[in-house]
Amino acid sequence: QVQLVESGGGLVQAGGSLRLSCVASGSIFSIDAMGWYRQAPGKQRELVASISSGGGLTNYADSVKGRFAISRDNAKNTVYLQMNSLKPEDTAVYYCNADVLTRGIIRNLYWGQGTQVTVSS
Repeated sequence: QVQLVESGGGLVQAGGSLRLSCVASGSIFSIDAMGWYRQAPGKQRELVASISSGGGLTNYADSVKGRFAISRDNAKNTVYLQMNSLKPEDTAVYYCNADVLTRGIIRNLYWGQGTQVTVSS
């Protein structure tokens, strides 16, 4: 079994910054792509950013380009999301996911439980 646990969410004023972390643990052989998604009330879950296994390829939603940065530490099975110049429209529950190959050689996509980010105007 594999678990993903996010942390770092909270309440911040517009223009402020937050850094989200997501740690993967359990029966992990390797982790391929990792990503961050968000879901605001009444809206569908959307991709915020993703990063390849080696960290060399990243992808961002247009709405966060230039403000957010995704990174990972493979030694710690951790993915980060640095969020700068936050806006009220960034308010959402943020979820991480990871494409994991388990020690049982089963590939699956795992999700964290989510962390709330609230940006006040």
